[in-house]
Amino acid sequence: MRKEKILVAGAGIAGLGAALALSGETRDVVFVDRDPPPPDTSPEEAFTHWERRGATQLRHSHAFLGRLTSLIRDRYPDLMRELLAEGTRLFGFAEGLPPNLEKKYVAEPSDADLTLLFSRRTTLELVIRRYAAKLPGITFVTDAGVRGLLTRKENGRIVVEGLKVERNGAVEDMHADIVIDATGRNTVFPDWFRAEGAVVREEASPCGILYFTRHYRLRDGQDEPPRDGVPGGGDLGYIKFGVFIADNRHFSVTLATPEIETEMRMAVMKPKIFDAVCMALPGAARWMNPERAEPVSAVYSMGSLENVWRHYLKDGEPQALNFFPLGDAAVRTNPLYGRGCSSGFVEAHILRATLDATPDPVERAKLYERDFEKAIRPYFDSMVTLDLQAIRRAKNERDPHYKPRLRARIVKSFTEDGLMPAQRAHVSVSRAMSRVFHMLDEPTAFLKRPAIVSRILATWALPKAVKQKRDYYPPKMGPERSEMFARLNLAS
Repeated sequence: MRKEKILVAGAGIAGLGAALALSGETRDVVFVDRDPPPPDTSPEEAFTHWERRGATQLRHSHAFLGRLTSLIRDRYPDLMRELLAEGTRLFGFAEGLPPNLEKKYVAEPSDADLTLLFSRRTTLELVIRRYAAKLPGITFVTDAGVRGLLTRKENGRIVVEGLKVERNGAVEDMHADIVIDATGRNTVFPDWFRAEGAVVREEASPCGILYFTRHYRLRDGQDEPPRDGVPGGGDLGYIKFGVFIADNRHFSVTLATPEIETEMRMAVMKPKIFDAVCMALPGAARWMNPERAEPVSAVYSMGSLENVWRHYLKDGEPQALNFFPLGDAAVRTNPLYGRGCSSGFVEAHILRATLDATPDPVERAKLYERDFEKAIRPYFDSMVTLDLQAIRRAKNERDPHYKPRLRARIVKSFTEDGLMPAQRAHVSVSRAMSRVFHMLDEPTAFLKRPAIVSRILATWALPKAVKQKRDYYPPKMGPERSEMFARLNLAS
């Protein structure tokens, strides 16, 4: 049988997921990448010198969740070995439990899936790119820009037949049976389809934050701080923070400021202010102690963050055939939740299953849309809701006269005095919440389990003094807004 030829625009995380999923003897898959090939060098050199104009978030913090880690572990064990050999690390569920739960912990087989992969994104991409280049049926065309679509019309639908690609100053037509858009959050494919008469509908909702990241390295002879229950991330309303452990003794800290916090977001772009904010947050300060670690990068910023879901089907019918969006080109989410990379890999394997299931272009479009929606939609909706709540909270933080209504007080109490303490009181609750975090269960799955809900409610009912005595509350994450602004000499 003739091999199916596939063109993939973009070779970032989602594109590399497609390389793994679609490789084999039955397809020829060509990746058209605007950036130069990865350097033949170490992870350290790649972080410093690998230029990726097409991946603006390349040097921001990343969380590689259990959904992604277990997929690589189970389907690509050789790749996992290569990743670990280059200094990436696995971090299991038991390692992240607070001290008061360590003695209560009894392992379950499914805990193996609750494993983070600690790595800088540059290291992850470098290793996967090298691995993918050796797979059968995979070719990378670098320093090439996609300039348009090759299409024809059939029965009122757009049939995609390839891409217009610019290389060495000349534009050529590259024909294919399938075209995949993995060009990321700034994709121009929707505009090209609209110019062809398609209606590409977008659901858009603000993330409400700006992102700031700086990287650090542990000094020689220094170890990571002890895991004693101090949270390495949290939300103070006026700012969010997270410590992201990476490969080869590196880690990064990300500060996310609400868009309305103009003074704060302007200030944290300066390295000294960024570090000063982090040193006021116990969960970050213990990592960044100058005796323990040193900065190895500038402060990277990222804005224009939106949650976006793009629909290429209209009234349940495909408008374009032989075309599939992947990763951020299909669905953009707040990077705060760390689900983008895992989603991209999951979508790539959904696409493989779709192409294997049927050769019919119409059925392929419908099947991909159905399975994509089933796998990703619950998380998207949850993130949209959480972002809108965070936007309201940030606004309220600035209002000295704000008084929450009864419902808001109840929700706050349930979260802060029930749900969060229950995670530190019961291994089962912590495990259930971890399964949601790692994209193994849907966001509300734990609330459908009576045993978990009863433990949360029982913890909520305990007197606060009892919970404090039993160490069910984490240490305070950081100063109040007014105190932080005073420390930084900012107008509040």
